[in-house]
Amino acid sequence: MKIFLVGIGCVGKSVIGYRLAKQMDLKFSDFDEEVEKYFNSTIERLKNKFLTDYSYRAEVSIVLKKIISENRDDYVVAMPPNGVRDCYYKILKKLNDSLIIEIQDEPENILKRIEFYDIDSKKIDKKLTEKELKLYLKEIKEDISYFKKFNKRANLHINLKGRGVDESAILLKEEILKEKMKTGV
Repeated sequence: MKIFLVGIGCVGKSVIGYRLAKQMDLKFSDFDEEVEKYFNSTIERLKNKFLTDYSYRAEVSIVLKKIISENRDDYVVAMPPNGVRDCYYKILKKLNDSLIIEIQDEPENILKRIEFYDIDSKKIDKKLTEKELKLYLKEIKEDISYFKKFNKRANLHINLKGRGVDESAILLKEEILKEKMKTGV
């Protein structure tokens, strides 16, 4: 089964996806990392070359096709927040043996996981003020609301409810196995 993890930024797609892949003995790909490798550029620098987000997604969708074509066996892919929009979704919905899983969590839990990166994708160590925490919490809530309409396209919707990485990966694995038994995929 080809497993694609979607959800808003900092919900845990990459870290949990990596752990899930290890638990299930599958290959793992982080879509954003693959884009940076393929284009030899950081996401932010690459996005700055395009007039619209759509034109960016249209261009980098070639990387999703590459991931799929190079992996005949089962695997796990952590997608960006817009992983089930337009260009990406057109590719994913053509796959027969795939499972799109939306990872959800409460905004306050996502805020605890928030990380910052500079234009060169280097992690920035940043301590947020109370005012910044409130602003980021508001932004997380807005992202959840905005991406909800796209993430409805996922086959499974799993709320982590503040679980840690290992516990979340176990939960996802259990739900995937249930889905496999149900669908026979």
